[in-house]
Amino acid sequence: MALHGKVALVTGGAQGIGKAAAEMLLKNSSKVALVDLNKEVGEDCVKTLTEEFGAENLFFFECDVTDWGQLQDAFKKTVEKFGRLDIVINNAGINNEKNWEKTIEVNLTSLIKGTYFGLEHMSKEYGKGGGVIINVSSMAAFLHSPHQPVYTATKYGVVGFTRAMAGAAELGNYGVRINVLCPGFVDTPLLQSVDNEDNMGKFIKYKDDIKKIMDIYGVLPPSVIAEGMLRIITDDTLNGAVMKITSSKGIHFENYEPLSA
Repeated sequence: MALHGKVALVTGGAQGIGKAAAEMLLKNSSKVALVDLNKEVGEDCVKTLTEEFGAENLFFFECDVTDWGQLQDAFKKTVEKFGRLDIVINNAGINNEKNWEKTIEVNLTSLIKGTYFGLEHMSKEYGKGGGVIINVSSMAAFLHSPHQPVYTATKYGVVGFTRAMAGAAELGNYGVRINVLCPGFVDTPLLQSVDNEDNMGKFIKYKDDIKKIMDIYGVLPPSVIAEGMLRIITDDTLNGAVMKITSSKGIHFENYEPLSA
């Protein structure tokens, strides 16, 4: 897929990986809807990006992705403003072992909703022109963390859901490629949450262990994750791919055994 003139919706789009993805898309002449719960950060992000890329190419939609109506409205408003939708990046995520139900809602349930809403606006089964969905998981789906069991579970779930949906898209001729991206540690506000008891709950006592693991594996800048997203969007051969991005190996893919009959 060429990016010129395409329209993207990015959840968790106001900072970190989401903001880096938005910048990458705008630099490649796409239009972007930034969807985020944090109004102040969202408005600041749009102000900064508008100075470089123009107000006509992006807008901010304040949204709690766990609210079905709000998320659905974000998709509708994006299509109303730009006339189409071609790319969905389900990036919103939190780390909260204390309120673990919320972690499941944000990291997995809202991502599933975002995938289905994206299909409604892009899939050939609804008479649309096709597109790309990127679901953001984590290397926690492969290197499970005993310090973050529910966060880990959600990221496993994202990989399984995405691979299954990619198969459904192929079987159903949706015209939508669905892939998953699994970064290692990334320099975002989420990374700082390991210092907060309100996020970690009883696992706060392991925060120094987590920081030691960060030192071993390294911390990536969000711009590197955006590079991976660019590759997923532009490479029309990728569907059901599980892209890993780590400090040691850079961009690479998980290989699975083919399903047997």
